[in-house]
Amino acid sequence: MRYVAPNAEVREWFHQGESRRAYEMLGAHTVEQDGQAMWHFAVWAPNARQVSLIGEFCRWDKNVCPMVKQYDGIWEIRLPASMFDPASDPERYNYEDAEKKLKTYKYAIEGADGVWREKADPFGFAMQNRPNTASVLCDLESYRWQDAQWMERRQDKDVFTTPMNVYEVHLGSWMREGSTKQGGGLVGEGKDDKGRMLTYEEIGDKLIPYVLEMGYTHVEFLPVMEHPLDMSWGYQVSGYYAATARYGEPQALMALIDRCHQAGIGVILDWVPAHFPKDAFGLGRFDGTCCFEHPDPRRGEMPQWGTYLFDFARGEVRSFLLSNACFWLDWYHADGLRVDAVSSMLYYDFCRDGMEWLPNQFGGRENLEAISFFQKLNATVRHDFPGVMTIAEESHNFPNVTRPAWEGGLGFTFKWNMGWMNDTLAYIKNDPIDRKWHHDKLTFSLFYAFSENFILPFSHDEVVHGKLSMIDKQPGDLWQKFAGLRALYGYTMAHPGKKLLFMGGEFGQFMEWRFDDQLDWFLLLYEKHPELQKCVRELNFFYKNTPAMYEVDGGWDGFQWSQANDQNNSVVAFIRTDKKGKSVLCVTNFTPQYIPVYRLGLPMGGKITEIMNTDSQAYAGSGKGNPKPIKVEEIPQGEFQYSAEIVVPPLATVYFKYDKVKPKAAPAPDKPKRTRKPKEAAPEGEKKPVRRTCKKVTEVTENQGKTAE
Repeated sequence: MRYVAPNAEVREWFHQGESRRAYEMLGAHTVEQDGQAMWHFAVWAPNARQVSLIGEFCRWDKNVCPMVKQYDGIWEIRLPASMFDPASDPERYNYEDAEKKLKTYKYAIEGADGVWREKADPFGFAMQNRPNTASVLCDLESYRWQDAQWMERRQDKDVFTTPMNVYEVHLGSWMREGSTKQGGGLVGEGKDDKGRMLTYEEIGDKLIPYVLEMGYTHVEFLPVMEHPLDMSWGYQVSGYYAATARYGEPQALMALIDRCHQAGIGVILDWVPAHFPKDAFGLGRFDGTCCFEHPDPRRGEMPQWGTYLFDFARGEVRSFLLSNACFWLDWYHADGLRVDAVSSMLYYDFCRDGMEWLPNQFGGRENLEAISFFQKLNATVRHDFPGVMTIAEESHNFPNVTRPAWEGGLGFTFKWNMGWMNDTLAYIKNDPIDRKWHHDKLTFSLFYAFSENFILPFSHDEVVHGKLSMIDKQPGDLWQKFAGLRALYGYTMAHPGKKLLFMGGEFGQFMEWRFDDQLDWFLLLYEKHPELQKCVRELNFFYKNTPAMYEVDGGWDGFQWSQANDQNNSVVAFIRTDKKGKSVLCVTNFTPQYIPVYRLGLPMGGKITEIMNTDSQAYAGSGKGNPKPIKVEEIPQGEFQYSAEIVVPPLATVYFKYDKVKPKAAPAPDKPKRTRKPKEAAPEGEKKPVRRTCKKVTEVTENQGKTAE
């Protein structure tokens, strides 16, 4: 990326929190000066006494390349590109990896406290792979994108009325090379070898065909920004502008996203603007003072996470994060950002039970500056990147998360429905015989299902730390576990809201997710796992190809209860309808009790035809179902005038095509014929009846032969 010198106004935007392209003036950029190729470096360190550029090119000597402080606290230096080229001195740079090592750099900063610190570049576009921590010179303009058609179509796409079914992936543990647990067969059985991580290119070779085969519309990557600790899964970021080097160069990540787009797959990146680690080379105490974090630990630290919190009241921090979000959309063509831990930014007392926290100026717990930042962020994304989504992981029921700022909202496109997820999983863990006592956990979600634009997540957070895997959350024997999970997925696919499933859940991995090992692909060699995977695949395609399942997610026009209150049988049934009025009836039985005759109330006559059944023998089910179309009869059931008798399989979800026949309008009653009474002659000496007209009243008498008005 070439450097363009900022004017005073652009610098001021950065300091006021209004910059969305701060990465163009800060960090390391190529530039041409007097016909010579140069590298320009700039870093914001307002309270530093001295700053020097250090790296392999100067043997890490802070006295070689001192930087010059500008009037606004930004330090700058410009060096010839030849200094970073081993060809400039082949005798000196004749060691292995000289080309890569020469491109590494840091800033040596003498802080306001007189202590020297070596810091990675906050705006560096690349970093060394852990455990090394230096920034790396990188020209992002070298990649040539091939996804113009996708990007053009994306601008006009209505994300609310189109299918969205997300496969959540951790790149380092989805699949590995040389593991003892390879998909499709065991390799090196008996060894305890977790294998090496795949490169971005290798991930694309394997992941893209799999996502297409499974019928997902999007992939969501756990944070791909550089982070020092694998165990953090990427959620403690040290290089906000650097794609992690674990899997290759930044351009290789661009190529992976590009290939996804060319295959018709959207890409969402997890983004972490809440907090950052305390590693010495990172953002913390950057110039000896708190530049990025709040100086008061009651607002500037998260004790439970061992991290610093961003100070949203500071303009430079707001510009850093706003520019970072736009950077991943600009330069990596991401189709969405899923914003992690939004609640921790909205509330000062988040995770501070019994601990001190500082209220806002009105005495409340809301972080007003963070609220303002999100409104600014979402308005910017909506304006500058049509068709791109911002998705909030917000767990504290903050109001109007997906409403625009002018309506008092935060402006996100979607919100993870954490309430639905918690209630559903709490319901599932109960023994089927006891589920009738918790039936409200299934139905309560419809009281608020249309209050936000929701995504229904079964995410990575739900299959770690003793929470059990998706298959192991199901009670009962092996058959019941698989049947229950198939029923749950079928119910979820029909419930209002977009969908998300973490990797491994689609084929029933029994072990909890492990960040340092690949998924248990070998399970596909055993019974029931391939059948579960097939069921999920066909559910995915059914969802994607059936507008009734996604087109009207935001209101009652697309949803109607058919049976909400049968807690004794733990059965729920509802109707999903598209914009053209075509409907799908969804029936779920959450017990292993087979119900051969079940009368279900329906709003109209017609017929219903079973079109998918998670109890099918093709999915390792019992094969109970409704093989023939069923007539909807005019027999009242519950609140409905019509009903149909169906078979309800055990622990299963069944979809029916609902061909409605609207009742004929009742004929209008015959109008009674008007009869006229015979005229009677007026008795002699009496007036005749008055005849009225629109304008005159005329009286005629026997003794008066004139007209009176």
